[in-house]
Amino acid sequence: MRSHTVVDSPCGPLTLVAEDDALCGLYMHEQRHRPAEPTFGARGAGEVFVRAEAQLKEYFAGQRREFDLPLAFRGTPFQRSVWAALLEIPYGETASYGELAQLLGNPSAARAVGLANGKNPISIVVPCHRLVGSTGSLTGYGGGLERKQYLLDFEGCPIPREPMSTSV
Repeated sequence: MRSHTVVDSPCGPLTLVAEDDALCGLYMHEQRHRPAEPTFGARGAGEVFVRAEAQLKEYFAGQRREFDLPLAFRGTPFQRSVWAALLEIPYGETASYGELAQLLGNPSAARAVGLANGKNPISIVVPCHRLVGSTGSLTGYGGGLERKQYLLDFEGCPIPREPMSTSV
């Protein structure tokens, strides 16, 4: 059973979607690949929403660098592997699509990594904004390039970036 709530943020309203007791969606207003509203379920409350809202407030106040929330990824095995790898990119750092593809053991899959990244259903918490082009360029973001730039600037990400470590 799904439910949703909407919280305010410096990036605009964020729609949080939960399935059972896990966060399965965090969507920005007018986000590309945002599912249709009826798929979010009824407006509701719950512990996962309370925790997510509190942690988002801490993040935007500069008091949190990692989220500690139960997550439920719904996607293909490859998409889920990309989204899990995104969680390994540290706060304040970036990686390129090619670097992530290489770390996933498929160096020729940079384009597929980009497509999976663009369909990340849990933005900000799963930091898809930390993926950049091979030259450090902002090569797209489902929430819009302005929001991506804001999040990278907020985290103090170096652009041009340093290569990601091989800890994935």
